[in-house]
Amino acid sequence: QVQLVESGGGLVQAGDSLRLSCAASGRTFGNDAMGWFRQAPGKEREFVAAINWIGDNTFYADSVKGRFTISRDNGKNTVYLQMNSLKPDDTAVYYCAAASRFTYSTSGAEYNYWGQGTQVTVSS
Repeated sequence: QVQLVESGGGLVQAGDSLRLSCAASGRTFGNDAMGWFRQAPGKEREFVAAINWIGDNTFYADSVKGRFTISRDNGKNTVYLQMNSLKPDDTAVYYCAAASRFTYSTSGAEYNYWGQGTQVTVSS
């Protein structure tokens, strides 16, 4: 059974940092592009960051560029999202996803596997 399990969410204050992790099991994701998406209450899911299969090419939404960093450890089948200088607008459920392709995508439709999400709440 293929699973993506996110962890590392929580309640923090504006300006704080969090690191999200996404552990994959059930298959090897070393050949998959990985992405992070988020969904705030009452809003549609939006793209946050993505990384290609080998980890040498990344892309970020404008809203998080310069504050968030996506990375991966294929030996551990894990992808990370380092989030710095958090803002109240970053409050959302964060989802990791895997796409059966080498290059990253910003479209959720390109992703085949999704985690259950982890809540990030940033207070002002």
